[in-house]
Amino acid sequence: MLPVPYWMATRVKFLLLSVVVLTWAAPAAAQGPGVRGGVSVDPDQVYVGGHYETSALVDRLHFKPNIEVGLGDDLVTTALNMEFVYKFPTRSAWRLYAGGGPAITFYSWDDDGRGRGDDSETEGGLNFLFGVEHQD
Repeated sequence: MLPVPYWMATRVKFLLLSVVVLTWAAPAAAQGPGVRGGVSVDPDQVYVGGHYETSALVDRLHFKPNIEVGLGDDLVTTALNMEFVYKFPTRSAWRLYAGGGPAITFYSWDDDGRGRGDDSETEGGLNFLFGVEHQD
């Protein structure tokens, strides 16, 4: 049996975990707590987290703070996002939304291969988002 290269084994695990996360869905709620998940490209990670959506602050603008933890690519990413979401009016059960807000991201990785031990970094940023949700 031929040995499987490390990069190939990592990509296969990432793909399998991505399929599991993407097929696990929860209904969208108008307000309250919720679960979120997905995949990222750079770094190659699967992430899970939670959010809390407030009722409309003004018109159709909601506050939706959340926390996400990303795993993969020999890195752990923890993001705290303070997002505001505007929900566009529609006549159907599907609704478009867009928003954004400030974020702080904590990165942690293992540098044992270089003889330096564990390392970490913290960065600030700004998120922009858009999506579609189904109203129950």
